[in-house]
Amino acid sequence: MSKSVLIIEDNEQNRYLLTFLLEQNGYTVSSAADGARGIEAARASTPTLILLDIQLPTMDGYAVARALREHEALRETPIVAVTSYAMPGDRERAMEAGCTGYIEKPINPETFIAEIELVLTNDRREK
Repeated sequence: MSKSVLIIEDNEQNRYLLTFLLEQNGYTVSSAADGARGIEAARASTPTLILLDIQLPTMDGYAVARALREHEALRETPIVAVTSYAMPGDRERAMEAGCTGYIEKPINPETFIAEIELVLTNDRREK
């Protein structure tokens, strides 16, 4: 199975770190710096997984997740919120918007890939 990940993240350093970790573990990575471009990229490539920052300019990650779920080809694609929003209720809000996973920033490079693979494994089990 091809492991392609789309990162929707406005912070260049975060995109670099996520890309580095994923590529070192065999993933093919593409990225978008804002929600609108992320939606367009997801529609064009139908990735295996989408990593979504919640705090994006012009269109927040919640709106992006809802928009992604409106597209038939992306309805079942795992979307993981990777966010600094860590207050009570933030995880639930991300899940209600259409995310299937939630990872708090700053990410732990030593556990990040295991967290991603757990989301993908759970997603395959549910189908």
